[in-house]
Amino acid sequence: MKRLFWAVLLLSLSAAFAQQCKSVKYVFLFIGDGMSIPQRMAADAYLKSLDKPLLEINKMPCQALTKTNSADHLITDSAASGTAIACGKKVPNHYVGVDAEGKPLTSMAVVAKRAGKKVGIITSVTLNHATPAAFYAHTTNRSDYYKIGLDLVASQFDFFAGGAINKHDDKKSKIYRGDILDIARESGYKIFDTPEGIESITKADGKTIAIASKNGAMPYAIDEPNSLRISNLLEKAIEVLDGDEGFFIMVEGGKIDWMCHSNDAATTIREVIDFNNAVKVAMDFAKKSPDQTLIVVTGDHETGGLTLGFAGTGYESYMYLLKNQTCSVGEFESRVKKLITTNPDASFEDAKKILSQSFSFKFDGDAKADRLVLGAAEIKTLKDAFSREKDFFLKAKKSGKKEAYEREKSPLAISAIRCFNNKAGIAWTSNAHTALPVLTTAQGVNAEAFSGMIQNTDIAAKMKKILEK
Repeated sequence: MKRLFWAVLLLSLSAAFAQQCKSVKYVFLFIGDGMSIPQRMAADAYLKSLDKPLLEINKMPCQALTKTNSADHLITDSAASGTAIACGKKVPNHYVGVDAEGKPLTSMAVVAKRAGKKVGIITSVTLNHATPAAFYAHTTNRSDYYKIGLDLVASQFDFFAGGAINKHDDKKSKIYRGDILDIARESGYKIFDTPEGIESITKADGKTIAIASKNGAMPYAIDEPNSLRISNLLEKAIEVLDGDEGFFIMVEGGKIDWMCHSNDAATTIREVIDFNNAVKVAMDFAKKSPDQTLIVVTGDHETGGLTLGFAGTGYESYMYLLKNQTCSVGEFESRVKKLITTNPDASFEDAKKILSQSFSFKFDGDAKADRLVLGAAEIKTLKDAFSREKDFFLKAKKSGKKEAYEREKSPLAISAIRCFNNKAGIAWTSNAHTALPVLTTAQGVNAEAFSGMIQNTDIAAKMKKILEK
């Protein structure tokens, strides 16, 4: 009886919202993959420590705590959470755009397209990755990249931009029909894969796929700050999609998640700031049409169990130290492996140079006066990690499988990033996703609908009503 009561109540509330919501010409949805409250707060704390403007996404007038569990797990993956956000249905982990029985679901992007709006999908990772795929694809296996790529073309959405299409020419696929890029061209898409080409895109080009990185995902902001960013791709999307019927654009900051998996706080924060820069593009656009624009920002789940605090620093925080990290942990790992593979006799003295270059660590001085000076215990930890790393390489070399070393996580990278995080007063509980709720913020027409405590499926339900108007 209680279930029936709540079902009727929810239906009546949904009907009331459908009647009250106003039509919106321009709708932006931003998804920070792996971004929850800790990631937002860490970025704000970092910016504040440098006396820089705080995140615009945290200043939006409407906020909603958002639950993220999937249909079969308390802790969701990106496929299930992306589907919940895009389509409004809780599904099992790894499912994309289909329900538990494998039946196709309808995303808000499809609703927008049917309503006559132009549709754009932008991501910093590959275009057929789980989150963007949730808006156009249908599969029970998020790793079926070739099938997802075919669905991308079949969607006939107007603008795709981001990393490459993963496994676009996967001849091992049971449904192989040819290179997806060729299929896309045959279907009327124009493909641009250079910065100059992407900059040249105009409305006259029609359906467009803009590949900002041929090698996969786009580079990290910390590694290549002058490369094409999702903010640049959004500027181009707005330019070519704006028209009489308006548009729906989804933008994903996908590499926030990747660096949370690696527990790399400094790179995570740079990616959150990069994501915020894209939101600012939408906010600037909204100033021209404030009565016709809705901007919603959310995360699909939290990654890493980020904590703003560390037992070794007590109540103190040193977020400003994060500015001293000059590359992502992945780039640092590459530097270490290059050192060892090119010089198997490399010593810890050689590794010190890379550590200082990447994290500004100092091996001499007063640790009390300068937090970047390493203590004896920290130096020993890093030295032992370097020794283990060399052992990994020597074993792989002896077995004739050097690639095994390349696939192995770098002990020195893990130890170095943990040491650096702790010096700043940051710690992590996991290398995986967690069940923390995320924060959804909104501004513009109907923004008040995104407030209180909601489910991630509510985002899709409300957005569909808005887009149907």
